[in-house]
Amino acid sequence: MTRVVVGMSGGVDSSVAAALLREQGYDVVGIMLRLWSEPAPDKTDEDAETAAENTCCSLESMADARRVAAHLGIPFYVVNVEQPFQQTIVDYFYDEYLAGRTPNPCLRCNRYIRFTLLLERALALGADYLATGHYVRVDDDPATGLRRLRTGLSAEKDQSYVLHVLTQQQLRHALFPLGAYTKPEVRAMAAARGLPIATKAESQEICFVANNDYRGFMRRYAQSTGRTAPAPGPIVDEAGQTLGRHSGLAHYTIGQRKGLGVSAREPLHVLRLDPARNAVVVGAAAALDRDAFSVRQTTFTSGDTPSLPFTCAVKVRYKAVPVPATVTPLDGGRAVVRLGRPQRAITPGQAAVFYGGADGDLVLGGGLIED
Repeated sequence: MTRVVVGMSGGVDSSVAAALLREQGYDVVGIMLRLWSEPAPDKTDEDAETAAENTCCSLESMADARRVAAHLGIPFYVVNVEQPFQQTIVDYFYDEYLAGRTPNPCLRCNRYIRFTLLLERALALGADYLATGHYVRVDDDPATGLRRLRTGLSAEKDQSYVLHVLTQQQLRHALFPLGAYTKPEVRAMAAARGLPIATKAESQEICFVANNDYRGFMRRYAQSTGRTAPAPGPIVDEAGQTLGRHSGLAHYTIGQRKGLGVSAREPLHVLRLDPARNAVVVGAAAALDRDAFSVRQTTFTSGDTPSLPFTCAVKVRYKAVPVPATVTPLDGGRAVVRLGRPQRAITPGQAAVFYGGADGDLVLGGGLIED
């Protein structure tokens, strides 16, 4: 019997993924990763009411996952990866914001934690596959035999954006049972199977950032680790004229309009963050539109970097609509992306993901947006 390890979170998606694989005759083993969470705050601290638990592996979520595993009759284990998660994900998250970029920690977690550490544990247990509750699909290219990553059939739930970094080796050991379903269908399947989490609410937050307050997290993390804190600096217009002061680059995002503390005849938006000058550059909304940018750390699901420019569709953020583009690969894992029509508030640190295929549902790869 083929063994599959399912990464379980105590939520609806991973629970239904485990149930479907069990019904399909796989030998299913459930594993939850114990991730890093903030130390409980001191009661005298201004953030004392902030929850310290990581929402991906809270005691409640762990109990829910155990109940689901018992209901399905499958083994369930918890694996502690707190230290590598902090070093690889949390420190990266902090450092990227400090450098004036806006990171996507889920993308990095899928690459280095779920589909590296958890996959290694799955293979060590004799499993052939690691399965998750992501809404994507995988299949084999009939012409080349290469493993392909495709978007989920539900455009609303498609999660290919955060999985575009997976390699051929990772994809060959990956199963995504929910790729052909919608969220309402998955909830209905959970209820039909009597799973105790069928009505559980879905979390949209960064798992280690309490109350989705990343600014508060940045302050607390600097205090608890002794790391360099975001430093105040000037807010300037495109001509370099100082208009005010900011509280630290990490507290601002591209496109932001509210909370700038400066006034002008027309609304001002954050156009870019300049770490060299520690400056927030502001201007009119029209200046947010861009049709070209560069990316770094490019990856391609085929394992081969194209040598010539190619056309595709590009997503510049998780919920963006893909737009036609030409991508020109450069040396050093970089590329230049030229969009068929301008996009607003293209943000350094976020991913630009490349899509192709006859139906536009084939994930080609992507890279991290540069300034």
